[in-house]
Amino acid sequence: MSGSLSHGENLDSMNLAPLEYGVALTGCIGSGKSSVSAILRDKGYVVLCADEIAHMILQASANEVILTFGAEFVREGIVDRKALGALVFGDKNARKKLESLLHPKIHQAILHTARELESQQKCYFLDIPLFFESGGREKYPVCKILLVYAPKDQCLERIIARDSLSKESAQARIDAQMDIEQKCAMSDYVIKNVGDKMALKALVEEALEKLEDSMQIGK
Repeated sequence: MSGSLSHGENLDSMNLAPLEYGVALTGCIGSGKSSVSAILRDKGYVVLCADEIAHMILQASANEVILTFGAEFVREGIVDRKALGALVFGDKNARKKLESLLHPKIHQAILHTARELESQQKCYFLDIPLFFESGGREKYPVCKILLVYAPKDQCLERIIARDSLSKESAQARIDAQMDIEQKCAMSDYVIKNVGDKMALKALVEEALEKLEDSMQIGK
C-alpha cells in the first residue's frame, strides 16, 4: 500500500541513517575520556560532548526536575547538579527517572548536530560517556567506536582525587555504569590510558591514524 510517511516516521528514518563520519568516544568514569576529548579538540576535530549538552538540557528542565524529584533540587531556578547526582547514583529508580527525562532530549540534540556535520565529510566525535548504556549503535549509528580504557582501581583513584569523593561514593558511580571490560569487547578501537599525558597523546594520534585510514579520509 502506497502512502506518505508521517513526520515521526521521517524523523525515525533520519535517526537510523548511518553517520559515515561520526565516531563515538566513550569509556567509563575516571578512564580519561575527557582528556582524550581535549586532545582531539586541540588537533582541530569537532567533538560533540553529551555532558555539555546534558547540562544545558538539565538546566532548561528545572521545572520537570521539581515535579519529579522535589523543589530541594532546584535553587533560585538553577538545578543543584551535585545534590541530584548524589541522589541518582545512590538510587537506581531515581537514576532511571532522570535518564528518561534527559536522554531523549540529549539524543535528538546530538543527532541533529551530527547530521549537519556529516555534510562536511570530515571525521568528528560524539563524546558520550553512556554510549552503550543508552542504546549504542541502535541509538547513535556511528561508523566506529573509540573507547578510553583504564583499570577499575585506577579509575577509582582518579575519581576520588578529582571529585573529592569517599571511596564508597566513587565506587557507586563506577558500579552505576556498564563494566569497562564489557565495553572493550564491544568497541572498534581501545586506548589504554595507564600512563602520563604524553603517552596518552601518542596513543590518541595512533588511534586517529587507524580511524582515518579505515574511513579513507583526511581531517
